[in-house]
Amino acid sequence: MIGEGTNHGKSIQTKKPMEEQTYHPITQAIRTQTERTQEMEHATPLFLTSSFVFDNAEDMRAAFADETEDNIYSRFSNPSVQEFTDKMVALEGAEAGFATASGMSAVFASFMALLKAGDHLLSCNSIFGSTHTVITKYLPKYGIEYSYVPADKPEEWEAAIRPNTKMLYIETPTNPGLDLIDLEWVGQLTKKHNILLNVDNCFATPVNQKPIDFGADLVVHSATKWIDGQGRVMGGVVVGKKELIKDIYLFCRSTGPALSPFNGWVLSKSLETLDVRMERHAGNALKIATALQDHPKLSWVKYPFLPSHPQYAIAQKQMQNGGGLLCFELTGGLESGRKFLDSLKMLSLTANLGDTRSIASHPASTTHAKLTEEERLAVNITPGLIRISVGLEHADDILNDILQALEKC
Repeated sequence: MIGEGTNHGKSIQTKKPMEEQTYHPITQAIRTQTERTQEMEHATPLFLTSSFVFDNAEDMRAAFADETEDNIYSRFSNPSVQEFTDKMVALEGAEAGFATASGMSAVFASFMALLKAGDHLLSCNSIFGSTHTVITKYLPKYGIEYSYVPADKPEEWEAAIRPNTKMLYIETPTNPGLDLIDLEWVGQLTKKHNILLNVDNCFATPVNQKPIDFGADLVVHSATKWIDGQGRVMGGVVVGKKELIKDIYLFCRSTGPALSPFNGWVLSKSLETLDVRMERHAGNALKIATALQDHPKLSWVKYPFLPSHPQYAIAQKQMQNGGGLLCFELTGGLESGRKFLDSLKMLSLTANLGDTRSIASHPASTTHAKLTEEERLAVNITPGLIRISVGLEHADDILNDILQALEKC
């Protein structure tokens, strides 16, 4: 079943009926829970089961005929997964949602369920490396055309829209260069041309930015990142308009990228602390970015809430804070990048972000290595670009580790 911003067997655990109360989305992310069992537990139990039973043949027939919303099989729906989905729907202000096994399965499902042979996908050029691979290598196999527009040159976008353009896909902030796209402007553009707006909101999270408020039809997330927040499990989710999510649900139900009940349970609990975690991540990131601005080993530092960011005004308009990511360019290029990573003592070198523990990465040789050099440079991924996922450690310790590594470059 798909989350529709209603409870579907869920209840917000309070002493008054839900219809008598209105809650902030952050409160809903904490209080939305699967209905209590006869054991009267306070924390939601884990429904670790592959299938569900029926009292009689008629109930089973009705469930398979989609006449009821009873659970059938955990590839279709599961209470632990549904609770997570309902919370994400509430946080994003969406009509419905569906959770998947990973962020990339959410992205892929949002394409394949809604695009067909002969359709055209328009995308900003600065996107996650695996998304780029899906768009350029796999979508053409199904007859789906694509083209890119520069994330930092919105004046070129409208001219790139074709008669068969069905969807515009964007990331903001972009990965890894942290360019920003004006959601209000792009929402108006897509409505003008009657095309779907699909936004990857992974870097900002729904407590920091709500694309649906600006006209997005779909919002996708890699829940593996900030939503989990501790580098434990993988997951993805796509939320948006009910009629679109229904198509995505039916595609996923048949093709099988189901989120496991355990991961759904973990991610649902993670959402209860997302707001306070992101406040600390962003506070640390702003302090570190500010301190690094004039460092002699750096050509530039980019962070959405630094006044020096090229789209600072956009960040102020559509984001609650600058998020937990910053990036900078080492003056020494590729060799300095290697020395920097090898000199870090505390920061982790790992293929993830959005962890309680700070992480450093070199996009040119890792997440975006499959792009050609020309493609990387087109989205400002230079040999000396370093991305920092700022964790929850004390800001001084994070900064000191970065500074001592810079001295060795």
